[in-house]
Amino acid sequence: MITKAVRIYGKKDLRLEEFPLPPIADDEILATVVSDCICMSSYKAAVQGPDHKRVPDDVAVNPTMLGHEFSGEILKVGAKWQNDFEAGQKYAIQPALNYKGSLDAPGYSYRYIGGNATHIIIPNEVMEQNCLLPYSGDAYFYASLAEPMSCIIGAFHASYHTTAGSYVHDMGIVSGGNMAILAGAGPMGLGAIDYAIHCGRKPSLLVVTDIDDSRLRRASEVLPVDAAAKNGVKLVYAKTADSGELMALSGGKGFDDVFVYAPVSKVIELGDSILCRDGCLNFFAGPTDTAFSAPLNFYNVHYAATHIVGTSGGNTDDMRESLSMMELGLINPAAMITHVGGLDSVIDTTLNLPDIPGGKKLIYTHISLPLTALEDFSRSDKPLLRELGEIVQSNNGLWCAEAEKFLLKNAAKR
Repeated sequence: MITKAVRIYGKKDLRLEEFPLPPIADDEILATVVSDCICMSSYKAAVQGPDHKRVPDDVAVNPTMLGHEFSGEILKVGAKWQNDFEAGQKYAIQPALNYKGSLDAPGYSYRYIGGNATHIIIPNEVMEQNCLLPYSGDAYFYASLAEPMSCIIGAFHASYHTTAGSYVHDMGIVSGGNMAILAGAGPMGLGAIDYAIHCGRKPSLLVVTDIDDSRLRRASEVLPVDAAAKNGVKLVYAKTADSGELMALSGGKGFDDVFVYAPVSKVIELGDSILCRDGCLNFFAGPTDTAFSAPLNFYNVHYAATHIVGTSGGNTDDMRESLSMMELGLINPAAMITHVGGLDSVIDTTLNLPDIPGGKKLIYTHISLPLTALEDFSRSDKPLLRELGEIVQSNNGLWCAEAEKFLLKNAAKR
């Protein structure tokens, strides 16, 4: 089987290559990749190369495939796994394997599995760890978004509160409580809003702040306050960084759960200042600065039982929950996607990701297409993109199953 893949050889040394995959072993699975999302974690791996904790030291001679938010279809199953999986199944991958304590993960550490490829070999440890997840949804891109959604879900589950008079922690956000998502109108923030409105354990008040008017406006269009109200959540979008205004929105009580979606010291300080008694500050945004810090009110830590928690990624159960909610139509993380491209756009997109505005960059690995913003489709001089633009606009500006099917059918193949 010949594959085309973007592989990492060193710091900022990414190469799109065509090469043969070896025959699969009895404990391996051969699969095609259809879609992958590029995120900042891939950028960090690309610029750090072998200095990255998940990238092997010998990538200069044994390059690995990039991309860890991917979905596709199983082509062939080795003998060991034929009772569990079958050819033709759609799948998603939980890249956080935690196999025997190793940090190795698909999309960073393996020669033959990564999302920026046409065909891959799924190694035994993925199945051993129950990290190959069957998916029955209508579109591949939703399964690609299951990994970032699992990070959001994991953060909600990792938040905790204390039980008065004991040392037992009550895991999860406060049901019916006050929640704030600060700097929350970006792509991952939209996923968090969607989940908070539709999960089984939801707040009664959800305040979302951002400093960008256009992002707040778009968030209110995609996730309107009246739809949240129908699900029992009072949703408020606010362009403010003032603790007094936020405390007023909380009715003077403060917030049981505060999520910080930007690695900015002032935002962390703001979140800390609006916590109520036993409030949990969840630092979701991953900083690149290893010395990043921010002041916290330790008087409140001691006397008001405020506390902080952070997570990096979700686990397999979080990903299963994500897939299930998408299959049932309870959440729609399509709002995260702002750009679409083909395999030939991966290298430039990955290396320049911090300078490309918007949210998730969705890659379809079997087609050739420059990375293109959804909002630019309608202005293109290419009939394919203009027709895609019409489909997207008819879907409230969101990428959708219809757009995916049209693109895969009509775009130039790699």
